[in-house]
Amino acid sequence: MPRDLSWQTTQQESTFAVMGEKPLKILACGDVEGSINAVFNRVRTIQKKSGQFDLLLCVGNFFGSSPGAQAEWQEYKSGAKKAPIHTYILGAASQETLRFFPSADGCELADNITYLGRRGVFTGASGLQIAYVSGREGQQDPTPAHCFSPKDLTQLVEPLISNNQFRGVDILLTSQWPRGVWQYANSPEVNTKFCGTTSISHLAYKLKPRYHFAAVEGVHYERLPYRNHVVLQENTQHVSRFIALATVNNPEKRKYLYAFNIIPMKSMEASELVKQPQDVTESPYSRMVRENTLSDLTVQEPASQFFFDLGKKQRGGGRGQGGRGRKRPSDGDGQNQGQPWDSDRQSQRLPFELDRPKQPRRPPQPSSPCWFCLASPQVEKHLVISIGTHCYLALAKGSLTPQHVLVLPIGHYQSVVELSSEVVKELDRYKMAVRTFYKSKGQRCVLFERNYHSQHLQIQVVPVPEDKCTTEDIKEAFLLQAQEQNMELMEIPQHTDLQQIAPPGTPYFYVELDSGEKLFYRIQKNFPLQFGREVLASEALLNIPERADWRECKQTPEEEEGLSKQLRDDFQPYDFALED
Repeated sequence: MPRDLSWQTTQQESTFAVMGEKPLKILACGDVEGSINAVFNRVRTIQKKSGQFDLLLCVGNFFGSSPGAQAEWQEYKSGAKKAPIHTYILGAASQETLRFFPSADGCELADNITYLGRRGVFTGASGLQIAYVSGREGQQDPTPAHCFSPKDLTQLVEPLISNNQFRGVDILLTSQWPRGVWQYANSPEVNTKFCGTTSISHLAYKLKPRYHFAAVEGVHYERLPYRNHVVLQENTQHVSRFIALATVNNPEKRKYLYAFNIIPMKSMEASELVKQPQDVTESPYSRMVRENTLSDLTVQEPASQFFFDLGKKQRGGGRGQGGRGRKRPSDGDGQNQGQPWDSDRQSQRLPFELDRPKQPRRPPQPSSPCWFCLASPQVEKHLVISIGTHCYLALAKGSLTPQHVLVLPIGHYQSVVELSSEVVKELDRYKMAVRTFYKSKGQRCVLFERNYHSQHLQIQVVPVPEDKCTTEDIKEAFLLQAQEQNMELMEIPQHTDLQQIAPPGTPYFYVELDSGEKLFYRIQKNFPLQFGREVLASEALLNIPERADWRECKQTPEEEEGLSKQLRDDFQPYDFALED
């Protein structure tokens, strides 16, 4: 700890020690940008109403460069004014405010206002552990004074994780956002193509903070809590919460101050610490770390230049110049209708990449002719309903109902757990579109996947009329029939990523209900191939047991084409692929 910070630390530790295991009351603030009076006036109002808080933690740019902001700060620096709370701030996040920090080390800047330092860990006597990194990610060498380097992060992380007892930190403070924090969760009001940095994502993944605060984007964003363990594979750990705060006095009145209570991790019973809230999601960083470690190559996806006639409504020039649809080469005189127009491939970068040269990699190739690869001559193209960039929608052959569809990847993948993040994202868009379509017709949506004795991923999506049964009835039917066949169908958390519980190559059966509930079975041997259809066709649900086996539901190509055309027309208002 820098010498200039010792006094403030000692005073704060004594406060923590008196409090014992009582919750600490903490305030976190976004970019102050010189509006110091506004922040402290707001804090006084809060404390008058809710009692004294222990700390104010400020992320982003604390100082402003305008003459008015400098005059405000001078009042606190001179002692004319005093902060009403122990205030800890990060270092400069811009070149313009460097002059307010006398050194890279932490120090007291004014009475009750302390600069934490370039990077480090602040620990009180109570055990509350606050990790912090000042500034932005440096893009050049040597690293500018308002930026952090890879070395800074390494020196912060390694001493912590080398301790066998390390479980995580209580709080992480950064100015920049972690890249991809919105994965599996609610979307922020920012341009996600340019927001955040991967190095902060790795930092958060390693440090497992219970609370992570950031700023500099000018918006408030509170992500759903995410877990720090792999479901069914690792012991349950505490959840993390990411909160981005807006700029003080922003005209849109976005939230810039966040109040919370926290008991230091060190003082908590393990059973209390690891409690999982209902809305917990998968970690937004686990796939990124896995892809960077194992698959840091340029992934090649089949390009979106697969055109079919689709009733003259979906692709090419068939809709007329005023119709919707993406810009693509014309089908010309129509002689090639029904065949792939172009099988060129386009590169898709992984969302997170390591700083090393990328080598191209071909997509997985089928070991034998595949009926579901869209470029394959075996594909029954008259069944295709919609074509996206990475996935497509098709009428199920021998469908349970006239609106029973399949969601499939265009490229050759065996299961969901083998998909890249871009393919998963579009797969989820199709699932959502079909759910909305079914709901408009008073139907519940049931999805299932069988990764067993199958060569190409197929997500079966089946509508069940709402007046026939409840979601609970559907769930019970799956559980009971599984039990009758000595299979343990387990319920897993709603936001669980299948990749976390079923590594590639694992045979499994998976069900997703319209409530978001998920059922999972790790297949051992002799799994009934028609199990999903048998449950849905049973008397308890659709009551069409004679249609449990798709081979008993075959239709002529003309009948299938008629059903496809009708479904294509009905689904059109929900087909995002027409607008992209």
